[in-house]
Amino acid sequence: MADPKNEGFLTYAYLLLYIALSSGQIFFNKWVLSSKEINFPYPLALTLLHMIFSSVVCFLLTKVLKVLKVEQGMTPEIYATSVVPIGAMFAMTLWLGNTAYLYISVAFAQMLKAIMPVAVFVLGVAVGLEVMSCKMLFIMSMISFGVLVASYGEININWIGVVYQMGGVVGEALRLIFMEIFVKRKGLKLNPISVMYYVSPCSALCLFLPWIFLERSKMEDHGPWNFPPVLLILNCLCTFALNLSVFLVITHTSALTIRVAGVVKDWVVVLLSAALFADTKLTTINLFGYGIAIAGVAAYNNFKLKKETSRDPSAASELVESTQKQESQPLVNR
Repeated sequence: MADPKNEGFLTYAYLLLYIALSSGQIFFNKWVLSSKEINFPYPLALTLLHMIFSSVVCFLLTKVLKVLKVEQGMTPEIYATSVVPIGAMFAMTLWLGNTAYLYISVAFAQMLKAIMPVAVFVLGVAVGLEVMSCKMLFIMSMISFGVLVASYGEININWIGVVYQMGGVVGEALRLIFMEIFVKRKGLKLNPISVMYYVSPCSALCLFLPWIFLERSKMEDHGPWNFPPVLLILNCLCTFALNLSVFLVITHTSALTIRVAGVVKDWVVVLLSAALFADTKLTTINLFGYGIAIAGVAAYNNFKLKKETSRDPSAASELVESTQKQESQPLVNR
């Protein structure tokens, strides 16, 4: 029988690992893309490299070394109707989210991401996965108001960056909707490595096509990359390690725990970015608005969990399982 103290220690260790890797990856990407640091202003290329790296590593682990197993049951019909939309939306999320770092600060980007539950809920209502209620309308309004206040307090606001970031939010919301439909209607159970094995190549292809038209010529005109290969590999490894840390947290705790850890991570990112990057100037209005938005996010998670638990215990299990599938997706720019 496992020692409860050791189990508790491991749980906290995994949570700290997730928070450190998730926060670190955001700063790492910003550092690489920033004109004042590494100066590799090609978010499409960077994200494409992440997806190619994940695809290769998953292939080596499952097909060559065979240390991990990919669950059977994937059919061409399921891949075309479920995996391709998920991969396409994930590619859109990463591309637009990383591009936003060229125009706005890490802290402000993180504040804008707080609107995610609103986008997911609105799209969920549109496709029949969610039901509008007065309480949910209040919570959505609370989150939206908080993000608006945080945006009002932004000193160096750049609307191009805001558009890119909100586009990434919409892409992520659509990805989560497609993922929920996939889990509920297809009935195919996949572990995180299997999800990455199927989704990463699809996302890489979806990123490769726009890269040819939008960034390839710029990179060729620029000449040799000012991006040390060791740093590039380390950046890709951090991305992959982040995905594995999500899996460790979920298997040792729950999807709800990782969402709470995500809120902690968001605050860590917002506060640390002010110290690490010169383009981040936090104001009292920024923090006040973001605090309102985060309170709304916490209320949303709590409401969803209580609603599913009171309706049907088995539905609560389904919610946790569905959230696990959502959270086990690669999280490059979260």
